[in-house]
Amino acid sequence: MTKGKRADRLSALPDDILVNILDRLNLREAARTSVLSRRWTQICAKLSRLIISAQHFLPEGVLCTDISDNELVRINAAVVQAMESILTRRNPGEHTIRLLSTTFYLGDDVPISIGRAVGCAMAAHLVENAKFSVMRYDMDEDDLVTAGRKFMLFFDACPSAFGGLTTLDLENLRFGESDISNVLITCKRLKHLRLYHCDSGDCSTLPLEHAHLSELSIAHCRLAQVQLNWLPQLTKMVFEGWLQFQDPLFIGHVPLLEAVSLTNLALSYSRMVELSEFLSGTSIRDLKLEFNSEKIWVQPECPTQSLASVFCQLRFVNLASLPEGYDLTWTMFILEAAPLLKELYMTVWDHACLTETDEEKRKELPYSENKGVEWDSAAAGFQHHSLATLVIIGFESEDCFVSYVRHVMVTAVNLADVFLYSRLECGNCEEKPNRYPWTKRQRVSLKRRLAAGIESFAIFHFGAKRPGHVAKMEYP
Repeated sequence: MTKGKRADRLSALPDDILVNILDRLNLREAARTSVLSRRWTQICAKLSRLIISAQHFLPEGVLCTDISDNELVRINAAVVQAMESILTRRNPGEHTIRLLSTTFYLGDDVPISIGRAVGCAMAAHLVENAKFSVMRYDMDEDDLVTAGRKFMLFFDACPSAFGGLTTLDLENLRFGESDISNVLITCKRLKHLRLYHCDSGDCSTLPLEHAHLSELSIAHCRLAQVQLNWLPQLTKMVFEGWLQFQDPLFIGHVPLLEAVSLTNLALSYSRMVELSEFLSGTSIRDLKLEFNSEKIWVQPECPTQSLASVFCQLRFVNLASLPEGYDLTWTMFILEAAPLLKELYMTVWDHACLTETDEEKRKELPYSENKGVEWDSAAAGFQHHSLATLVIIGFESEDCFVSYVRHVMVTAVNLADVFLYSRLECGNCEEKPNRYPWTKRQRVSLKRRLAAGIESFAIFHFGAKRPGHVAKMEYP
């Protein structure tokens, strides 16, 4: 079939199908189809997802860190031009824009034209969701302050755009003391907020109040404390890389919070976290704890009323990047405190790319020589009746793994499936030998070791990782 005939067959599709196809492209790619014919121009005017990013205008193979500020100004101007070009073809109010997403750089210029273009779009069209992603590539301390001031100039000049935002994604900015609060007051429709390497000065606090915010992500921000004072619609929170001070998180009114992801890299002096205290006032359903292949920073706890209150609705737990070679028995305290837990995932991996391997530097910081934690359960004969699925990524036929799986099988009397996967792979890491059961003979032998003397109907699964399990490794 010739290229022309294939194009004709595509053009013969109904408008709604073509719109659905183009909605999967970024705005620059979708706009290119308008040169095909008048009909394609009309199709572009009906798009429901308008996603435009300054990254789409970078020269091929060039990183943002390798281009000049003058080039960044040109790229931001191209973002405005592309947005205005596609919006001028739309009839105001005729077709709803489900998502208007704009990603741009905050360089020497203050891209007020982008904010005003978005503000005009919100005034002229029906926009359900609008997103700003403001990128900075330089993290020098002085530049953080300058960038924060430039962002606030941009914010003050574009109140209509920020007033309609539903998603705000900021990185590498240092604000004034009340700046973030003022942003939240103006962004009345905001549902999603992400702050990466943002703060108001070292050891500052971040008080948060918002009527509609439902998802919050705070990563590597130099904050003494994040205060969730009043967030009645908050359902999901990601908190990554807090300072090693007491009480980095205050939880106030968050009645709908159900998914929490906590990530930290613990050093030898790092304070252990008691989840009953850290998450006090919540009753979460989904919990992810990320350890960055270093010291376990969670303190196992005996069942108490406060811990039971936090875990009473817990259904899913994901323990990510646990250090290799350490006893996993401490994780059983979660089962003892979470009677409704259905799925337990864990990834055991010393990821060399992301860990410090130089012995002198490890002593200097200092990293912990012993990354594990010991715990003896006081609940003799405890049984768990809800756990149905155990997934271990990075499993090896070592005694520590075998004894742990057997412990779970004895405790979880209704356990249905045990998925034992090999270690995660990284193309940049040197391959290490492992004792994963690759052959059928090895797996038969392992099954005998795991099930010996235990009455359990659990089915063992080996081999390729299921796509659903891989996806859940990133959740929540």
